[in-house]
Order: sequence, then structure tokens, then C-alpha cells
Amino acid sequence: MHILGISAFYHDSAAALVKDGEVIAAAQEERFTRKKHDQSFPVNAVGYCLKEAGLKISDIDYVAFYDKPFIKFERILETYLAYAPSGIGSFIKAIPLWIKKKLWMKDLIKKELGYNGPMIFPEHHESHAASAFFPSPYKEAAILTMDGVGEWTTASLGLGEANAISIKAEIKFPHSLGLLYSAFTYYTGFKVNSGEYKVMGLAPYGKPVYKDLIMRELIDLKDDGSFKLNMKYFNYCAGLTMTNEKFHKLFGGPPRRPESRLTQRDMDLASSIQSVTEEAMLRMARHAHKVTGKRYLTLAGGVALNCVGNGRILRETPFEGVWVQPASGDAGAALGAALFTWYQYLGNKRMADDVNDFQKASLLGTSYKNADIEGFLREKGAHYTRLSDGELPEAVADLIAQEKVIGWFEGRMEFGPRALGSRSILGDARSPRMQETMNLKIKFRESFRPFAPSVLEEKAADYFDLSAKSPYMLLVAPVKEARRRQASSGEEKLFGIDKLNVVRSEIPAITHVDHSARVQTVARKWNERFYDMMKKFNEKYGCPVIINTSFNVRGEPIVESPADAYMCFMRTNMDYLIMGNCLLEKTKQKPLGKDIDWLKEFELD
Repeated sequence: MHILGISAFYHDSAAALVKDGEVIAAAQEERFTRKKHDQSFPVNAVGYCLKEAGLKISDIDYVAFYDKPFIKFERILETYLAYAPSGIGSFIKAIPLWIKKKLWMKDLIKKELGYNGPMIFPEHHESHAASAFFPSPYKEAAILTMDGVGEWTTASLGLGEANAISIKAEIKFPHSLGLLYSAFTYYTGFKVNSGEYKVMGLAPYGKPVYKDLIMRELIDLKDDGSFKLNMKYFNYCAGLTMTNEKFHKLFGGPPRRPESRLTQRDMDLASSIQSVTEEAMLRMARHAHKVTGKRYLTLAGGVALNCVGNGRILRETPFEGVWVQPASGDAGAALGAALFTWYQYLGNKRMADDVNDFQKASLLGTSYKNADIEGFLREKGAHYTRLSDGELPEAVADLIAQEKVIGWFEGRMEFGPRALGSRSILGDARSPRMQETMNLKIKFRESFRPFAPSVLEEKAADYFDLSAKSPYMLLVAPVKEARRRQASSGEEKLFGIDKLNVVRSEIPAITHVDHSARVQTVARKWNERFYDMMKKFNEKYGCPVIINTSFNVRGEPIVESPADAYMCFMRTNMDYLIMGNCLLEKTKQKPLGKDIDWLKEFELD
């Protein structure tokens, strides 16, 4: 039986295909359209899923959509009516799309796909909960979902047992941890629904000086993690912005202009909302353990991408294990909807062993054969060297050791926002210069942004205080004390962005200013070539850790195809590109040509 899951029309549209309970394929639409966070109907992602499985749309038994559009429309109408006449501008902007498309979702899906079979519409947070529990390794687990908003629900506490999930408690709109964090994303000058991770990365440069003010004025947070927001400070119910003048007055000024200089105040604001969010996540998790009594916890929803909070849940709550859906946002809800249909709706048996998950390392996207890659490179007139399987790991390890920046395009594309060793840019974690070099010359992004490490799974405990595997780069852990470098008295006195260039450990390029790192543990089982290259790097240079960041530049999605990878390589200061077995050196390539004025097209987010 084949089930197609779909998410669309909010952000991060995606499709996922499940065959008899096995996840066959999944991808975000943005990877194909090259439009970051693309919300359009995922026609390309659906096409890929069908092609990967060798199916036609007539072979699909069920289509599952990730939420209930009528209930979501009810929430939007009731909210606008409650705030009328204010918000008329926002209302006029939103309603036409609902009238034309979103209310007629069943007909629209059937028309877009040419599909005439049965359709399932789980609730939004049911889809998130299904994406958290069903692919997890656990036979039984507590489930927490947290995001901006679905239909009405913004957070839920649930229970997963065998082949069923049940939602036990919910927090409803407008009270939302995700929207509270997004309000501060907006206020600190970043883009809502895409800049939240920048706030998380900025937080360690500041101090949580506004935390008490937030807890006193903005959020009434109870011991069990439930909360209410003081809505007099927010504008998102009826307006086109997240915050209002009362919010601005409370924090001493208007929102930061995008792309303007970051101040210590911005860093302190980021630190404060991050601290409040972590506190809410911890309280929810402790309560979930108390009421369910389960040994394990699963997480999904956009807030579950807050890997600092996830790391604290693992370290500071009674749960023995935590599993986070790698595509925790709305993209992953497409997979959740499909799995919900297979297990919950159809009642099929689920086998779990509390050790191995069913996500296949989230390597669920497109792949390209060497013949396809070489054909493309010859067409472009690119200069490349063909490496054998045996030569490749050592050749790339040597280049990393020479502090070269490598584009790495290998195997199936990752599903979710993290590069996990298939569509990655790699560098030497031992280099004190590499963070700034890669941020400014390769990624074209803010210099404060930290890079994540990939580490051989069996060596992770030698470098990080991490008690669990972290294959999806969704847990932040401290760098081990023994690997840290003692700061000088002068360095201790630095604050704010001045902390950036201080060497803090043996692996300074991935050590954040608070000695933390967003860790990916790499096992050979799922990514042989990536693992073998890292192992060779460790054997020759005595370090099992490298920099692993997503293969894209700021404002663009992660690369999907050889053409995407080649263009990203040529437009940046990357030194080498490895695609399949083909190695390209930048200095040997012909310039792209004057017809491609990329910097003029470059969209800053």
C-alpha cells in the first residue's frame, strides 16, 4: 500500500511517500523551485517521490494532507472578528487565497495530482505528533509538539504506544511559544519563519537581562509548562507585524532595521528569549514525564528545531532518551500525515526496538549517478578529476587538513533543514580562521553564526558532553572541558561580538562562545563515504571532528542537483567541489561569464 503525504500553503511545503509503513522518499518543494521556504503546492516534490518509487499517481492508495483547512479558516475568521475593525488590512490580504484555494483543498489536491482516491486530513498537531513518534525507535513514548500555530493548537502533549498516538493536552492560539520566539525574531531584525535560528545563534553573545521582564509582562508560565501570553503587546492576531508600540516601549525602542549593525541590546534580547524558551521547554518536558511515566520523549514542531533547548531536555529531565523529528517543521508534517494514515487510520502493526529509528538517517531525497554528474560537467566544459572509491576519502581529508573549503555532494539529499553529509560544505574544525572565512566568503552570512561539527559516532564522547547519539544535528552539547583552552584575562573581559575570534578549544571553528556545539554523530551504516572520509581524516591528522554546514548560500535553499551544486561552487570562494567521484578545483575552472550577474540577484533574508 502506498500513501502520499503532503504539506502546503503556509511554509516549507513538502511531500513524503510511505510504502507498507516504510518511508521511501521525502523532500521539500524549495529544493526544486530554488525558492527558500516555498509554500506552493509541492508538485515537484510529489513528482520526485513517485519517480523514486517507480509509481504513477494511480498507484497511490491514500493521500494525506497535514492539517484541516476548514478548522484553520474558522480560527482565522474568529480571530479577525474578535479584533475588528483593526486588522482589516491583514484580513483583506489573507482572505482571497482562502476563498480561491485553501478552502477547496480536497478538490485542489485532486486537480493538481490527477488523483481520485481517498484522502485523509489529520489535525496539524496530530501530523506533528505522528512525525515525532512513528519514525522514532521507541515502542512507547511521551510526545511534545510545539510550533507557531496549526488550526487552533500551538503546543500539545501526547502519548505514543505501539501503533497509536493520542493527544492528552493542548495550548491554543493566540498563546504560542513559537509565535513568542518569532516576535523577538522580528524585533531583533530577522525574518520570521526563517531567522529564528539566527536568534538562537546570537543568544550566547548576550546576557538574559530581559528575562525577568519577559516573564513578568509577556508570558505567565506555569510549573507544568502551560502558559498564557499578554496579548496587549502583540500584533500578530490582526496585524501584519508581530509586535506593537506597547512592546516597543516596554523594550526601549523600535525593532532593529534588517541588515543594520547588531548591538549588545539585540544580543541581550536574543539571550533573554532563548532562556525563556528553554525554561518553557524544560517545564513541558518534566510535566510530560510526570503525567505519562514514559522513559522516552519524542519532539516535533518548529520549536523542536531549538537544539539548545533539546540538549537541555536530554541532560536535565528524567527522560532516558529523546528523539527529535529531523524535519520538525511543516515539511515533516507531510511525513507525519502519511504515517498517521498507515498506523492510526488503518491500524497497521508497528515494530520498534527502542534502539533503531525508521527515518533512514533522513537521507530520503534525490540522488545522482556518476554518469549523470559527468555528463553535466562535460556539458559545462568543467575541469575535473575522476577519483576511485579508494582514493576519494584520503584526497578530501588531505584537502580539509590544508584548510581548503570543500563542497560535498554525495548520495541522497537530506529531508529537513540540516545538511547531514550529503549536501554539505566541509572545513577544518581545528582552524581558528575557518568560522569567519566560511561565514563571509562562502555562505555570505553574518559573522556571528556558529558552524556545526560532524564527529565520528564512536569518538563523540571524547570531544563532547553528549550521552546520546545525535545523527540529525538537533542536540547542542558542551565541548568537553579537557578540549577547551583557558581564556586570557584580556579575553575574559570581552563582551558581545568581540568574543567571536577568541580561540576556545582544540576545535575552535565549531566551538560557540559559550563552549557549545550543535553536534552530528556520524555512523558508517547510513553514510559510508562521509564516514570513511572522516575516519581517514582522523587517522592521518588525529581529529575525528570536521565542520559540516549546509551546501547553500544565504537566501537560497540547500542544493538539490549537480547544476545547483556547481553554480553555488562557482559563485563563492569555495576551493574544491566533490560530486560523486568527480573532484573540481576552483582555480582550474572557466569563469561563469558576464551574463550571470549573481550578486545583483542575491536576496538577503
